Amino acid sequence: MPPQREWFEKDYYGALGVNEAATEKEITRAYRKLAKEFHPDANPGDTAAEERFKEVSSAYDVLGDPERRKEYDEVRRMVAAGVGPGGPGGFGGFGSDNVTFDFGDLGDQGLGDLLGGLFGRGGRGARSGRRGGAGPQRGADLETALHLDFLDAVHGVTTPVTFTADAACSQCGGSGARPGTSPQTCPQCGGAGQVAVDQGPFSFAQVCPQCGGRGQVVTDPCPTCRGSGVERRQREVKVRIPAGVDDGQRIRVNGRGAAGRNGGPPGDLYVVVTVRPHPVFGRQGRNLTIRVPITFAEAALGSRVTVPTLAEPVTVKVPAGTQGGKTVRVRGRGIETAKGKGDLMVTFDVAVPQKLSSEEREAVEALAQTLSANPREHLEV
Repeated sequence: MPPQREWFEKDYYGALGVNEAATEKEITRAYRKLAKEFHPDANPGDTAAEERFKEVSSAYDVLGDPERRKEYDEVRRMVAAGVGPGGPGGFGGFGSDNVTFDFGDLGDQGLGDLLGGLFGRGGRGARSGRRGGAGPQRGADLETALHLDFLDAVHGVTTPVTFTADAACSQCGGSGARPGTSPQTCPQCGGAGQVAVDQGPFSFAQVCPQCGGRGQVVTDPCPTCRGSGVERRQREVKVRIPAGVDDGQRIRVNGRGAAGRNGGPPGDLYVVVTVRPHPVFGRQGRNLTIRVPITFAEAALGSRVTVPTLAEPVTVKVPAGTQGGKTVRVRGRGIETAKGKGDLMVTFDVAVPQKLSSEEREAVEALAQTLSANPREHLEV
């Protein structure tokens, strides 16, 4: 992805509230917190929150990708050195004290070609995430929430998610032309989508002003999308959730975001998973957890108890003298993910009867008379 003009103007670190030395985990944590706070589903009708959500998503789209973050940091260093798209003087040009080259007359495509060359990359035909301007535009990345049952998250599942977003027009199929007609080859660029622009000693390829970079022009626009090729409607996308997905995990679905404009590619869809709790099991990473009640006699004398797992039950040994809260590990009975299989962590809780029959009370009182150890001796009171 070539550097974008907006990278010179946007402080993505500030948008997420992190510093430039933040780790990937810190950036992700900050994004999740802000995305949850400003998500449109949590703020219906709040345009300010919606804009803030878009700002946060745009920032994470760059900083959450190590390669894009590296390129963005390079652009910021150029800005600090006085290189930027706005004219000479600090932020507008690049050069020495006596010679300044003005970027102000270059389009986004020309700027991308120039900066791509400075960074050792070609700018043409690369994926673009900029908003506005001419030329093919990549669709926006979208985010939606998915609520899963505990066992579906453990085993993995393919499930549909439904959301409202920009999509290819259902009438013209995204061409922008009235059904029954087709776009025509652009007469100015001959279908190339670019025209040559001379800038003194430099020559750049710039987006064709007539077709906007598509290489085609629509002479009879579709009445549904008015020639844009995009309409806003409800969409359903099937998403494959991998086995062992964790609560809060963000899954990327390539190319299923908002539709691109002017022939640009679609964005990506991010699915944030929320896992419902299980009535018996808990989870710590790949390890499955469970709390198992045992009687006082089982704890004092030792025993064997049957414990459920995700498959068949297992028998677990209770050592004599087991204290409440003791945890034992059953290897290989946890959650299986692509990184391996976890263990089952069994925590014993000593169950104390709330009501005793007269016979039970007599038996407990007799036992108390025979026990000489003082469990509070260490308190010295």
